[in-house]
Amino acid sequence: MTDLMPAIFLGHGNPMNAISSNSYTDAWAAIGKSIPRPKAVLAISAHWYIPGCAVTINDNPRTIHDFGGFPAELFAVQYPAPGCPELARRVAELLAPLPVALDDRWGFDHGTWSVLTHVYPNADVPVVQLSIDERQPPEFHYELGKKLAALREEGVLVVGSGNIVHNLRKYAWQDSKTKPYDWAVLFEDKVRELILKGDYASVVNYEKLGSDAMLSIPTPDHYLPLLYILGLRKENDPISFPVKGIEGGSLSMVSVQVGL
Repeated sequence: MTDLMPAIFLGHGNPMNAISSNSYTDAWAAIGKSIPRPKAVLAISAHWYIPGCAVTINDNPRTIHDFGGFPAELFAVQYPAPGCPELARRVAELLAPLPVALDDRWGFDHGTWSVLTHVYPNADVPVVQLSIDERQPPEFHYELGKKLAALREEGVLVVGSGNIVHNLRKYAWQDSKTKPYDWAVLFEDKVRELILKGDYASVVNYEKLGSDAMLSIPTPDHYLPLLYILGLRKENDPISFPVKGIEGGSLSMVSVQVGL
């Protein structure tokens, strides 16, 4: 495949989106129909946040229900996409000399399957997950994204799954359509402005962006997948935001697409 694949960050939000039909899930489905069909997907999910760098090498990864307190219908969801050991080894090659573990125990956590079940509902595109090394600073993750850029020329769709704003302590569980907090709106707008300006240094060094940033990112796990996607951008690639909105007051559903 010679077409340059886009790369995309998806704000995944509440796990219930996996079995819901709403403006976000409709937009995810539209993305799957609008971009070139990939050879495989490399998913970087906020929910595989571990002390190390690893890729899944399973032929048939399991569907992981890594949450609690949700209805049985959500726990019944299976996403039986195949793995791709060839892609896992290619990722390890591109990231060398960084040690990358080839992991056959992890599978697809809900950061991956809750969105891909809408993007590729037939589960017929192979998927590999790349962990996020919790020990490393934001700059490390941005630089890893740069190292993975060759995958876009090899037919691989790289998907980051998290949320630019992710504060569950402030989330309105009883009313997901509640008015967004002012600080959430201000920070989301600031990140979008910086991305459009190409000021990725400020996006990476988000801790310097003030109190709105600290409320929006109390922990970095959901924000870091965005940095991989920005690292994958090539010069003159268009940037778009195919999904917008803030759920429950404190979860940004914004998606960031690099390329067409």
